[in-house]
Amino acid sequence: MTLFFLSQKLDFKFPLSVSCVHFICSSIGAYLVIKVLRLKPLIVVDPEDRWKRIFPMSFVFCVNIVLGNVSLRYIPVSFMQTIKSFTPATTVVLQWLVWRKYFDWRIWASLVPIVGGILLTSITELSFNMLGFCAALFGCLATSTKTILAESLLHGYKFDSINTVYYMAPFATMILGVPALLLEGNGIMDWYQAHPYPWAAVIIILSSGLLAFCLNFSIFYVIHSTTAVTFNVAGNLKVAVAVLVSWLIFRNPISGLNAVGCGITLVGCTFYGYVRHMLSQQPPGTPRTPRTPKNRMELLPLVNNDKLDDKV
Repeated sequence: MTLFFLSQKLDFKFPLSVSCVHFICSSIGAYLVIKVLRLKPLIVVDPEDRWKRIFPMSFVFCVNIVLGNVSLRYIPVSFMQTIKSFTPATTVVLQWLVWRKYFDWRIWASLVPIVGGILLTSITELSFNMLGFCAALFGCLATSTKTILAESLLHGYKFDSINTVYYMAPFATMILGVPALLLEGNGIMDWYQAHPYPWAAVIIILSSGLLAFCLNFSIFYVIHSTTAVTFNVAGNLKVAVAVLVSWLIFRNPISGLNAVGCGITLVGCTFYGYVRHMLSQQPPGTPRTPRTPKNRMELLPLVNNDKLDDKV
């Protein structure tokens, strides 16, 4: 939504550069919280572990952003957000197939209205485009993989949300920096010279970086407090707002069946929340969804208490 606003209102059509600004602001924000304000201790991670366990998540994070930008070139915000509502289903399937994670049958059942609503919305979408649809669909897989890796890092390796941003954001900046400079550098210079109020626009873009830092922190905080599936289901609540804002601001056409599809998806989200609550009330020893995949690698902690920054 932020990228769409900057493109429409400021004519700043450089998504890779915007994402770089967001990750730079996230890096600075995490540094201030840990090093300057000292609100959280720094968890020291060996360089080898950074490349093996944090870099892959950063890379998938960037792939997800690129796919989202490609999809927005061909389909409206409302359709893109609705397709991303498929993410809870892809998260469950990936964790079941790849990570061998157990899910109660009621969790699977709660995904039926979510997927059904998305299919209905896709069929009735007035601005359907196959390339944009495929980009958004593969973006779902990238989002699922990102949240699964984040859950494994935060739960299995005893990390916290602000330290995750501290280590992830510089990697993401490095990954997107070179493509942004090569593909968008000249265009940004032309935009700066042609814009009537360039400094005001730059301030707005940097302000969006502050929002991005808060968003990245909240993403990892929610995953740390819940699970990858719950996080993605909660994200589906954005669909109704995205559809409404897309219609009010960008005037994207929305049919009646499109609205019905969104409604069915939101009903599925509500049912999923109810199922999660019921499972949490079960007595100890009852089989339920584990918080993290259990494998040999996860038994090796990423950090230990001795590696906390001793200056805190």
